[in-house]
Amino acid sequence: MNSLFLDLNAIQAVPAANLNRDDLGSPKTVRYGNANRIRVSSQSWKRVVRLGVEQDLGEKAARTRMVPIKVKEALARSGWPEDLAAFAGAQVAASAGKKGLGTEKAGHTSVLLFLPEAGIADLTAVCTEYRAELEAGLGKAKPGVLLPADRIEAILKTRTASISLLGRMLAELPGANVDGAAQVAHAFTTHASEPQRDYFTAVDDWLGESETGSGHLDTAEFSAGVFYRFASVNITDLLTNLEGDTKAARTVLASFADHFLMSLPQAKKNSTAPHTIPDLAYLAVRSHRPLSLAAAFETPVAADRAGGFSAPSRQAMAHYAGQVHRLTGNRHRAFHGHAAISTEPYEQLGSAHGSFAELIDAAVEAALPEATSDDQGDPQ
Repeated sequence: MNSLFLDLNAIQAVPAANLNRDDLGSPKTVRYGNANRIRVSSQSWKRVVRLGVEQDLGEKAARTRMVPIKVKEALARSGWPEDLAAFAGAQVAASAGKKGLGTEKAGHTSVLLFLPEAGIADLTAVCTEYRAELEAGLGKAKPGVLLPADRIEAILKTRTASISLLGRMLAELPGANVDGAAQVAHAFTTHASEPQRDYFTAVDDWLGESETGSGHLDTAEFSAGVFYRFASVNITDLLTNLEGDTKAARTVLASFADHFLMSLPQAKKNSTAPHTIPDLAYLAVRSHRPLSLAAAFETPVAADRAGGFSAPSRQAMAHYAGQVHRLTGNRHRAFHGHAAISTEPYEQLGSAHGSFAELIDAAVEAALPEATSDDQGDPQ
């Protein structure tokens, strides 16, 4: 059976902003098609999508090295002595994996964990159950492992929908790895674009009337442009990660698609407020493999007569999609459709929908038909 994929493509104009900075605070860039472009990393956009999905589903997960500290704090709030609570938190880390996860930097684990936030309460409960053993081991030079490794590991291996969707890498804990079902590409401008510098000042409100000058001055970089964005969800893998629960897969898939289209990285939002949405969204349900349309912009888009890049970018993507469909003979595609800010027809992008919500509903129904939810095979 071929895998099934939901491909998501978007064209989005973003005004002056710095959505994703490099180590020097400048907008990230990439050179593509012999032209410099502004880039937003997949990690940056993926994080805000993940937080949105978790909010929708009401099951938050945390990517953190602070599990021992959180266990310590929870135990201390329940009345445990500070030293015993800290020892219990360290024992949580020591009990996982063949050699433990190790702690450093005031109780941080040596590796980044990704687990449900509710897991802290479960770990705390295990510590409470084994309090006598922990008290006996406190202060010993080599106390050994005092908590049941199988129970600690089972809690650390627990999944949420977002972990099933985006994956988890933890080589130190066998069986904890999750191959994520979603792939998110780096967003990049469809046209040539360079970072721009902004010289700014801040006024000191308590300066005397005779005093001049600013209380602070500095320079910062920002960018603006029209971005192409792409992501794909392996629906077959998502179903596997969700243990075949088609209803849950429909919910997760719809939530991911919604937040992919409606989210925006939050860097410097207070000073730029770049809260736009895509001008054009194109969704396709495919078997065999995902299909990005990024190559539509390998030749940078030129501005139209009015000086804008949005309309030419939408047209370039639609034209390229039509050529790809011709080359592939429209094979391995169960559905495709679009929603756009303009009334211009985009026949190459399948059926037109009046809103993102209608488009997402149609794509999810084509991928995982509700009437035949027990049939998880290839719809081809």
